[in-house]
Amino acid sequence: MSKILYLALSAVAGYLLGSVNSSIIIGKLYGIDVRQHGSGNAGATNTLRTLGKKAAVFVLIGDVLKGIISCVIGNYIAGYSGVIFAGAAAIIGHNWPMYFSFKGGKGVLTAITIIFYIDWKLALITLGTFVVVLLITKYVSLGSVLGAIILPILAVLFGRNIEFIVFTAALGTLIVIKHRTNIKRLLDGTESKISKKVENSKMYISK
Repeated sequence: MSKILYLALSAVAGYLLGSVNSSIIIGKLYGIDVRQHGSGNAGATNTLRTLGKKAAVFVLIGDVLKGIISCVIGNYIAGYSGVIFAGAAAIIGHNWPMYFSFKGGKGVLTAITIIFYIDWKLALITLGTFVVVLLITKYVSLGSVLGAIILPILAVLFGRNIEFIVFTAALGTLIVIKHRTNIKRLLDGTESKISKKVENSKMYISK
């Protein structure tokens, strides 16, 4: 079997796993579609805003698990390149899930999980950047965008291989594009802070 076929199988496996969007599934257990509330994004932050901390924790666990499992399968099928292809496809699946009308989240949590699997040192620096920005500004979106921008720069500065550099550059670009409305609100001064989101969140319980 050719390497191209192995990589294709890795990508298919990653996409199918990535399409299992935890926030949509958890939301349905509460009797709502999180895409119809808050920011409309099917991710952990909007789940926190809409359903609260407990639901957000389950979403976090789900998104982390699918990222890890995708990488493990990709590694088993095609080694390092398989991890890259499966990881990239998992993020695409999260953003455009085939099981949920191709309307998903922004892929940040799944993305950082995959980066941790591939290169935990750079992932730790990137996560640290996100945490510092979040603590200072209370903007999840700003931390995500800056983390996405700094990651490929770190990959170059630390002399990582071209495959990883291209992957992180494409990933960073995708995350920035997915946050374009957040960036506009940040520039306009209308972006909500995480503390405000949690305080103002309304709990929706399935009857």
